[in-house]
Amino acid sequence: MIVCIAEKPSVGRDIARILGAKVSHDGYMEGNGYQVTWTFGHLCTLKEPHDYDTWWKSWNLETLPIIPNRFGIKLIANDGYEKQFNTIKRLMQSAEYIVNCGDAGQEGELIQRWVMQKAQPTCPVKRLWINSMTDEAIREGFANLKPQEEYQSLYEAGLCRAIGDWLLGMNATRLYTLKFRQAQRQVLSIGRVQTPTLAMIVSRQLEIQNFKPEQYWVLSTVYRDTLFTLKQSEKEDGEEGSTDSRGRITNEEEGRKALALIQDRDFEVTGISKKAGNEAPPRLFDLTSLQVECNKKFSFSADETLKYIQNLYEKKFTTYPRVDTTYLPDDVYPKCPQILQGLLPYAPLIQPLMGTKLKKNKKVFDSSKVTDHHAIIPTGMNPANGDMSLNEKKVFDLITRRFIAVFYPDCKFSTTTVTGKVETEETTPEGKTKKGKIEFKTTGKQILEQGWRDVFNWGRANKEVATDDEGNKKEEDEKTLPDFQKGERGPHAPTLTEKWTTPPKPYTEATLLRAMETAGKTVADEELRDAMKENGIGRPSTRAAIIETLFKRNYIRKERKSLIATDTGVGLINIIHNDLLKSAELTGQWEKKLREIEARKYDAAQFVYELKTMVWQLVNEVRSTTN
Repeated sequence: MIVCIAEKPSVGRDIARILGAKVSHDGYMEGNGYQVTWTFGHLCTLKEPHDYDTWWKSWNLETLPIIPNRFGIKLIANDGYEKQFNTIKRLMQSAEYIVNCGDAGQEGELIQRWVMQKAQPTCPVKRLWINSMTDEAIREGFANLKPQEEYQSLYEAGLCRAIGDWLLGMNATRLYTLKFRQAQRQVLSIGRVQTPTLAMIVSRQLEIQNFKPEQYWVLSTVYRDTLFTLKQSEKEDGEEGSTDSRGRITNEEEGRKALALIQDRDFEVTGISKKAGNEAPPRLFDLTSLQVECNKKFSFSADETLKYIQNLYEKKFTTYPRVDTTYLPDDVYPKCPQILQGLLPYAPLIQPLMGTKLKKNKKVFDSSKVTDHHAIIPTGMNPANGDMSLNEKKVFDLITRRFIAVFYPDCKFSTTTVTGKVETEETTPEGKTKKGKIEFKTTGKQILEQGWRDVFNWGRANKEVATDDEGNKKEEDEKTLPDFQKGERGPHAPTLTEKWTTPPKPYTEATLLRAMETAGKTVADEELRDAMKENGIGRPSTRAAIIETLFKRNYIRKERKSLIATDTGVGLINIIHNDLLKSAELTGQWEKKLREIEARKYDAAQFVYELKTMVWQLVNEVRSTTN
């Protein structure tokens, strides 16, 4: 018999149906030469300290650091897990060969490898590696099974991640709890990723609390129902003035003087420039960008979005979700017409694409930017033929519109900048007349051809409004200007408005996910953000769980969409002085090494050695400090 092991019962039954294993047994399906069984996610875990030595069961500073000579695994204490494992072990020990059908990612590889290590089969093992759960993908995957050895580095990276989390979590949590428990009066949970994530939230909160608002004034005027704002004049080297680099007036007296100078004087249009531009469709989704978009649009938490997209994947509507690329490999391009044709509820959007050669853009199709998995796209299964919850439909709609949009033409627009001036005249202390001018400008963006924007506007009462990651309307949204003529002049209505600088905004889940992706650096440019992903903290598949952990441990709470550090969370970060524990950038460097292990560019044993050295240094450093 060929034994196939999936990660969930539902996935196992789908695979069994494709393979013809139709006879149901307790814990597996059988037929056509196959036995298909499954885990329930993690059945095994790394051993706990007391499993190695009873000396490590009690929490004591003198027993730290806890570093086993060799890490071992054990079954998670659960009667149902033990029963299923015994079924798996019995099947594996008499198998001709085994097919690892776990999720095609680092975590999926680790889950199945640990179970196989515990079951100790002696037969060969092959790997099913697929990007979607459609019948076609499963059949194609079984026709092209890979040797298990090809994924050894993936397993090693997952194992190193688990060991790193164990070493730091077990030792640092005990260390800081024992050292500072009088101040905090609770267990102080420390994590390799959770602590720098919490530190980012606390740091932003302190920025907000310590922010000192500064007063400034904005000189503007309305001419022909159009708002013009003060244009920043270029200064000579060393010249000072009352306006800053953004054209804001920093001296009220000079602002009022400027306002008086332009009262009752005509406004003159001095220049009109038009610049045509193209706007490419938004990129396809990776998991983080999907979580960001769902948080902005629907207020879904990162964890909720992950659950919805995982369900859509298992129901065969979308491809593998735990991905960190927005690209598709070139070999997906020929399959795209078929995928589009399957999306029948979107027929009005797809019809214009049929009968023509689909656009192939390097920002979408680039095999060099794809490793194990590509961007999240629909599989082409008709969404009308399956069961989706309301929230799953919302997520599916976002993914599908993005996919359709990449084949549409660019949006064409024209940006118009209009400058104007008001000539001034004042008397100097010497009694002379001094003539001058105060300049203004306004900018408008006019959409000439909607292009891909039609995809997002179709079927919706209101057109999409472009927003940033915080959900704020972007300043460059469409604004059509009147037909101005250079040299025209006329009356206007100037005003001087008092304003105050505002503090940075608290993190939302959307902005925190972006910050985790770029190790705390604020990066708006998509291409630059892509380049920084390998130094991000956490993986796309784990970031949602990290945020949820911070909630569960009462380190953060939510106020509307804002993430606020609790007194407990702030107190924890305040007592940690070791940069490696709370620096997103340093933690990002460890993440980079894990990725390099997966890519066979870094030695797993060296990584574990560095972890052990770090833990020794941390324990010695904290133990020697005074409270």
